[in-house]
Amino acid sequence: MSSRHNGYAPDDLNDIIPRTQFWRMMVLNDPISVEDARAKILLSLIPLSTERVNLDDAYQRVLAKDIVSSFDFPIYRTSSMDGYAVRRVDIRTASHDHPVQLDVIEEIPAGIQPQKEILPGQCARIMTGALVPNSADAVVPVEWTGAEVITGDDLVNQVDIYQPAPEGAFIRPTGQDIKAGETLVQTGTALEPHHLALLATVGTNEITAYRVPRVAIISSGSELITPGQPLQPGKIYNANAYGIKGLVNKYHCEPLDLGIATDDPGEILSCFDRAVAFQADLIISSAGVSVGGFDFIRPLLEQHGTLEFWRVNMRPGKPLAYGSYRSIPVVGLPGNPVSAFIDFLVFVVPALEHLKGNKGYKRAYQRGTLTETVESDGRESYFRVVSWIDDGQLKCKLTGHQGSGNIYSLVQANALLIVPSGVKSLPAGSNVELWMLE
Repeated sequence: MSSRHNGYAPDDLNDIIPRTQFWRMMVLNDPISVEDARAKILLSLIPLSTERVNLDDAYQRVLAKDIVSSFDFPIYRTSSMDGYAVRRVDIRTASHDHPVQLDVIEEIPAGIQPQKEILPGQCARIMTGALVPNSADAVVPVEWTGAEVITGDDLVNQVDIYQPAPEGAFIRPTGQDIKAGETLVQTGTALEPHHLALLATVGTNEITAYRVPRVAIISSGSELITPGQPLQPGKIYNANAYGIKGLVNKYHCEPLDLGIATDDPGEILSCFDRAVAFQADLIISSAGVSVGGFDFIRPLLEQHGTLEFWRVNMRPGKPLAYGSYRSIPVVGLPGNPVSAFIDFLVFVVPALEHLKGNKGYKRAYQRGTLTETVESDGRESYFRVVSWIDDGQLKCKLTGHQGSGNIYSLVQANALLIVPSGVKSLPAGSNVELWMLE
């Protein structure tokens, strides 16, 4: 018996799974639907605790507390144009043939308090964003005057106005954009750049956000080696770790790469324990969840934690395990890289967004036209396709061979064609659902 399996051989699985648990395994052997699997995962999770986050670090953080404005914005009346602050009554007769000439009494740059009251026959040169004097009820843009542009030269004494202005012309009134007490961004929102700009507008420098999930990544398999090492017969490079880490980073979570665990139950448990020590919020393993003699992830969860399900009625990605280890949720992805990638998108991404408290997460679906016949086996299937716009219509075709180990065909794809459960054939010309990857 090989020592690298800590005394366990393929025929010794009864030692890993006590006989009293066999009845449960019989139930777990039945694949469940994609929808049921996703629901089971999400129902078992609760959003993480919260923390204070500086606005500089708030991109893609999810709000745990509404942002409410404490003041109106604009706070003051401001000019939306470079021009002249005027009294409308003074220019009511202005025309191109008979311009009205006004005395320019001061210049008002942005950020400077007006110093003078505008009296009859007067105006003030004003810049975009500058405070409009209380005595002015309109701004005349420079294009309506005898000057082509407003420059930084010495202030001119007079200006000709060539047309009248409606009340409030080119003045941003107080509270035009935001009212005091208004909820600007709701709890559960993942902050995008425009949110950050809005929060800065109302003076917010810190937010209350859900913690970023810490995701422990375990690659299982004695055949795996790290890229850069010499490739030995029977060995393969560990692709899944890099794909999974990339996905964890893409969805703004914190990856904890725990390295490669050989097909040794003790070594796998050691990785699980390290994930616990690192206070991981989710453990993701790849490989070791099927029915092979050296697939130990699933039985170890059954013995040392919980196993909710381990097969999903989908293609690719059927051998997916979900359970927990010491109260930390565990997702056991398949070993084939395409299966692992698609299972991550279908199940892990919603789980991560749920942990982050993101209430707005949804997949980017579009409808397209299939340009070739696609055959399936009746399971909910995710085919790699390339999509393009032709004469205003979104069209798609397979990227090539759809084997679950063919990672290059995934690189060539920009979308996944979703074939619903129960459908075995889609003829060319079918209107199909596409999950856009770009």
